[in-house]
Amino acid sequence: MSEPVRIGMIGCADIAVRRMLPAFEADADTEIVAVASRSPEKAERFAERFGGHPVLGYAELLELKEVDAVYIPLPAALHDRWVEAALDAGKHVLAEKPLAMNASRTGYLLDLARDRGLALMENIMFVHHPLHEAVRRLVADGAIGELRSLRAAFTIPALADTDIRYQPELGGGALADVGLYPLRAALHFLGPGLEVVGAQLTRGRGRAVETSGAVLLRTREGITAQITFGLEHAYLSQYQLWGSTGRITVDRAFTPPADFVPVIGLHRGGGREEIRLSPHDQVAATIAAFVTSVRAGAAPAEETLRQARLLDDVREAAA
Repeated sequence: MSEPVRIGMIGCADIAVRRMLPAFEADADTEIVAVASRSPEKAERFAERFGGHPVLGYAELLELKEVDAVYIPLPAALHDRWVEAALDAGKHVLAEKPLAMNASRTGYLLDLARDRGLALMENIMFVHHPLHEAVRRLVADGAIGELRSLRAAFTIPALADTDIRYQPELGGGALADVGLYPLRAALHFLGPGLEVVGAQLTRGRGRAVETSGAVLLRTREGITAQITFGLEHAYLSQYQLWGSTGRITVDRAFTPPADFVPVIGLHRGGGREEIRLSPHDQVAATIAAFVTSVRAGAAPAEETLRQARLLDDVREAAA
C-alpha cells in the first residue's frame, strides 16, 4: 500500500474550509501535514481543526521536507507566483482556478511542472463527476442525433461588497470565477477546435470588474456554443446539448453537493426521459485524481492550456 501524499496548504481561503480540507482529511491517500498563513492565529486555528502544524508564511511551508504537495487556494492573481515557487521547491501542486492570469504564463507553469516531473493540476472539480462522461456517451451513441449546439450557464447571486472577486488587483471578475465553468463544459463536449465568434463582458454599477458576460463560440464543423455567466444573478448551473433529433438537459451541473442525485433529461420524440445517476462526491474524486497524478509525476495539461487560451480569446473579443 502506498504512503499517503503529504499535503501542505498555502493560504486559508473559504473554499479550503468548506470543501477541500475536509476532503483531504477524509481521504486515506492524503495527510495534511502543514497549514501556512500570514496570520499565526489563522494558521493555528486551521491546523488544530484539520491536522498538521501551523506555519507562518507561504515560503516557509515550501521549505518543509515533509510536504510532498501543496494546495493553493489564494486569490487568483497570486496563483502564478506561488505555483511557480512550489514547483521550484519540488512540490506537486493543486491550485484553484485559474492557474495564471493569461495563457502564456499558464503554458510556462505547465511546462515547468512537466520538466520537473511534478503534477500540476487546476482545481476544476466538475470534470471529475461521472455525470458528464455519461452525457458524452449518450451523445456519442447518437441519442440526440448529430450534435448541433450547446448552451451553458453559471450564474450566482451578488457577493458581499468586500469579496475578493470584485477586486481587480486580486484577479477578480466573473469570467475567471464563474465563466470558466461553462467555457470548460464547451471544451469538454465540443473538443479543442473552439473559436470565439463574439463576446460581451459587462460591469455592474459601481464595480471595478466584469460582473457578467456572454460568449458565442463555434467549432470548425459549425457546431455553436452559447455561454452565459454572472456574479449578480439568480443562481443557475446548467447546460443543454441540442442535436438533430433530440436534446439533453442537465441542471446543478457544476457544483452539486455530494448527496445530489444527478438527472439527465433526454428530450426526443415529443417526450422527456429522466436518467437518474447515483450521487457522487466530485471533491473527493478531484483529490483522488490529484493523488493519481502525484504518484505518476504528471497531470493532464492539454485542456487546462486550451481553457486558458479561450479565456484570453474572450477578453480580446470583448475588448
